[in-house]
Amino acid sequence: MPPLGPPISALPAPAGAEPPAGAEPPVAPRRRGRLVTVLAVVVLLALAGVGVVVTRPGPVAGWLGEDAASGPAGAASAPEPDPSDVLGGPDPNAPLPAPDEVRAALDPLVGVPALGDRVNVSVADVTTGQTLYAKGADDGTVPASVTKLATAVTVLAARGPGFRIPTRAVAGAKPGEVVIVGGGDPTLAVDKKGYYPGAARLDDLAAQVRTALGGTAPTSVTVDGTLYSGPRYGPGWDDDIPTGGYGGAVTALMTDGARTDPGAEPGGAERVAEPDLAAGKSFARLLGVPTSAVKRGTAPALATAAAGTPPAGTELGVVQSPPLIRLVDIMISESDNLLAEALARQVALARSQKASFDGAAAAMDAEVAALGLPAEEITLSDGSGLSRRNRISPSLLTDLIRLAASSDHPELAGVFGGLPVGGWSGTLGERYRGAPGTAAGAGAVRAKTGTLSGVHAIAGLVTTADGRLLTFAVLTDKVPGGTDTTQPALDRIAAALAGCGCR
Repeated sequence: MPPLGPPISALPAPAGAEPPAGAEPPVAPRRRGRLVTVLAVVVLLALAGVGVVVTRPGPVAGWLGEDAASGPAGAASAPEPDPSDVLGGPDPNAPLPAPDEVRAALDPLVGVPALGDRVNVSVADVTTGQTLYAKGADDGTVPASVTKLATAVTVLAARGPGFRIPTRAVAGAKPGEVVIVGGGDPTLAVDKKGYYPGAARLDDLAAQVRTALGGTAPTSVTVDGTLYSGPRYGPGWDDDIPTGGYGGAVTALMTDGARTDPGAEPGGAERVAEPDLAAGKSFARLLGVPTSAVKRGTAPALATAAAGTPPAGTELGVVQSPPLIRLVDIMISESDNLLAEALARQVALARSQKASFDGAAAAMDAEVAALGLPAEEITLSDGSGLSRRNRISPSLLTDLIRLAASSDHPELAGVFGGLPVGGWSGTLGERYRGAPGTAAGAGAVRAKTGTLSGVHAIAGLVTTADGRLLTFAVLTDKVPGGTDTTQPALDRIAAALAGCGCR
């Protein structure tokens, strides 16, 4: 494994800038050439932390669409020896913290004024499931972007890590009419300059269409986004979400997460008002069709046509998103709200529900119940956490994390790959560094954060000083101050677990 970078002590102090209301703090600027490597390292670290043994080739190769048997044609292939362990689990001899000692360490930190008067907490041992600390642990609390942990687990359970979202083009009812059918892939790019690494591309789809049409010239483009239904903006979203750069219209067809600039860094970015039509116009330009000939409509049923003309409804081309495991990585590491809403709708589609905010919420609730978890402790209005109507209990979050770490559900382990690491990556990249009482969490805390004005949350994994792996969730939705006081107070709780043997 390559080195992870400079020691935490050598990194610069956090800037301390306040994020906009209703938005996650910006993640560290992305170095595009290193993103795949960084994600791979974080995946390995996270899987090692939860005790998953990584071997070669394993199931991940299949999830990513790799052919384990590929190689030079005609090359002799000797039987491959049994794979050796690359990463092992946590120390089986690490002592379990004593609940009384954990309470003594956390009670003073949970009760500080900076967190407000509604702080709900759950701490459990990953291996045994024993509850080590609980305060309002079963109470539904506004989770903000911590909601994305539920979205990740339910979509991995419903679709599987290797699932890819298609974007299709079919022949329209009139000669030369091309219908682009949105499948719900928000990572779709126009060309190789797209925002998301490895994304499907419209220029590839356009090339397929031109080949399929043969001598028929494209004359118009119809955009079919009817896979999604209902409102384009979520219930319970703050008024500034559609224009604040952290959310936007949720449509079945869009490019680059509806960003106006695919070269934008992670975080807030200007979004187009009508993502489906914007994508349709980009597709039209690639086909040589005037943008004035782009309209919304519905793909026709398959019909017959004259010789030499593809029948209406005939598939002219298809491109596929990256595998779901990679989309989940990006959603969590960048706290990508529109990607989260798209993945929530995939849960709805997998459960034969309408691909809408309501349908996705109902499907995610049903998926939680199907996993054997208390669905009465989760009430959702969206998949991103932008809605203030969402409620999740801290104990359900720790249950979700434990289940994902279980060997009984290897398909759920993808939830850990994108978890930010304290003092190093994602929304935790600037935390656990300079604030007093937080240093023990640097490199030991791997968690998803959540931030709305008045709401702060964090949930994930922490390794104790003795090497015991714990899962924790801290949710507070009546915060009196801003991030400058609330986030360090939250971080001291996880850091206390990281630095505590508690025996």
